[in-house]
Amino acid sequence: MRATGTWKTPTHRAVALGAALAALAATAPAAAEPAPAGPPADTATAAAAAAADLPASVDGGAWDSGHVQGIGLDPERGHMYFSFTDTLVKTDLSGTVVGTVTGLTGHLGDLDVDERDGRVYGSLEYKAAEAFYIAVFDPERITRVGMDAEDDGVLTTVHLSEVVADYTADMDGDGVFDGNVADTADHRYGCSGIDGVSFGPEFGRPGGRTMLTVAYGVYSNADRGDNDHQVLLQYDVSRWRGLDRPLDQDDPHTSGPRRPEGKYFVYTGNTTYGVQNLEYDAATGDWYMAVYNGVKPDFPNHSLYVVDGSRRPVHGPIRGQARDERGWLLHLSREGEVHEPSGVSGWPVSGGPYGLASLGDGRFYVVERGRREEGGTTLETGVARLHRWTGAVPDPFEPLRG
Repeated sequence: MRATGTWKTPTHRAVALGAALAALAATAPAAAEPAPAGPPADTATAAAAAAADLPASVDGGAWDSGHVQGIGLDPERGHMYFSFTDTLVKTDLSGTVVGTVTGLTGHLGDLDVDERDGRVYGSLEYKAAEAFYIAVFDPERITRVGMDAEDDGVLTTVHLSEVVADYTADMDGDGVFDGNVADTADHRYGCSGIDGVSFGPEFGRPGGRTMLTVAYGVYSNADRGDNDHQVLLQYDVSRWRGLDRPLDQDDPHTSGPRRPEGKYFVYTGNTTYGVQNLEYDAATGDWYMAVYNGVKPDFPNHSLYVVDGSRRPVHGPIRGQARDERGWLLHLSREGEVHEPSGVSGWPVSGGPYGLASLGDGRFYVVERGRREEGGTTLETGVARLHRWTGAVPDPFEPLRG
């Protein structure tokens, strides 16, 4: 991840108060309300049919940008979307570029497609401005290369105040927030922002209402003990109507939900920048978290962890916090390689940190990052290659050849 953005830094007194209140309010999921209808049966059937016959690879092209961060797949409409840090690329499933969105000065991370309407959701960070958003792209408007993120009406943004509160938390109480610095006591849970995003059901409720799950980035800082969980927020985006705003990178807005529907913790041990790619798999009901390896010697520091979607969250202690704190805890799958001293299970090898998309039938697109020189310029590349999940150790993804 990069520290990007040129917006002015807000005062921290109000932010600190907001952080304290947000931490208290978000300990438990919101009270249950009537669940909106999920995707219509004909939509799900069409998506499944479209996924049945997909190419062995989709090339996202080569770009003078940051490296590939994630992908979103829309098999029903025949498109794939690639995030290249400051550029969104839309291709068809043959790898032909349909359009791009440029001009982002923040960090565009992981992507997912809401199959109900085809809109593309991505994490968008402006750390210098202490602003964290979900970017919502309208794919029907992305029709040519070089469309501008602010001027061409292709995206809106929704502000996530919960993330801001944890990112800006003055944890050592010295009255100064240390900013985008990993080796500091600040940042609640070690929060460095957001990255992984995925649509799926409410945790512990297979078949429940569809939620957007947003994963924290987490600084690896090996000198603190309160940053060993992955933090996942769940939002019902049907409640975001009227909250989204056009992107204005010179004048950040704060329109968004007051709090998530639920806040959850997964004990994985240390990672470097938390969940890079998050993906729900309908075939297993599990959640896949691809990360950059951590550095603490007391943990396995795997690159892939899987949340067991069949188990309901339990309310319990959040380990490693300076003060006793309880929250909703999720469970790791016991498959993979189990590290007995820590009790953490996962997989040592996976290409998932650069892009991961489940087809819901045991197959995944896994993104391969690359670089190439062209005219004296280093271009970043990303190719989504089809794999089958085997669960084998060390690498659980088996390449499929077309």
